[in-house]
Amino acid sequence: MDEEGVFIATSGWQYGHWIGPFYPEDIRKTRLFDHYSSRFNTVEVNNTFYRLPEEETFTHWKEKSPEGFIFALKASRFITHVKRLKDPEGPVRNFIERADILAEKLGPILFQLPPRWNVNTLRLGAFLEALPKGYRFAFECRDPSWFDPGVYGLLRERNSAFCIFDFDFLLSPREVTADFIYIRLHGPAGKYRGQYTDEALKDWARFIRGWKKKVKAVYCYFDNDEAGYAATDALRLKKMLGR
Repeated sequence: MDEEGVFIATSGWQYGHWIGPFYPEDIRKTRLFDHYSSRFNTVEVNNTFYRLPEEETFTHWKEKSPEGFIFALKASRFITHVKRLKDPEGPVRNFIERADILAEKLGPILFQLPPRWNVNTLRLGAFLEALPKGYRFAFECRDPSWFDPGVYGLLRERNSAFCIFDFDFLLSPREVTADFIYIRLHGPAGKYRGQYTDEALKDWARFIRGWKKKVKAVYCYFDNDEAGYAATDALRLKKMLGR
């Protein structure tokens, strides 16, 4: 699987409007990832949520990325939004077979649960039982009813992470349920908007420093892609942590 440590970066890298704020003005689109991977040691891949890329794409990512680079993958919305965690064996197997192409560069797999779906611990428990061992799984619970001790307990039993996040002014609890931490920061000014203040980033830096001594790895991804803030905020947080 992946190396121990702190992994701070962004959700995605193929943003044309980041040219200037993050990417050089004269960069060719074919060189975006080269520049990105020279500044970050990880990325969260979002397009796997919408469709499963071909094997060749995963092979390309693995071969193009530097040694030690980690890909976190968002699992298919078919699993989380269409099936709502029911009958997971086939869809999960198909996703992981493709993800395994990344080999040692495969990081956590994120299941983003839909909003307006009330907590269902029976469904979650059965889903967790069906997941294969040997992987890192994280769950982003967009409905506050999932901020529940029963959910935290089930995740702890399977060493799966409760994703700590902010989204559209909703702040999740900072609950740690696994030997790794998974954080998603979607923007302080609403969905994918705004730049984090120094005070906010210092608060996250304190949290990460405090927990890094107790867990094996911390993954933190910025998703406030407006005006390239995700990339610049990630770099600011990395600097605060001396990375």
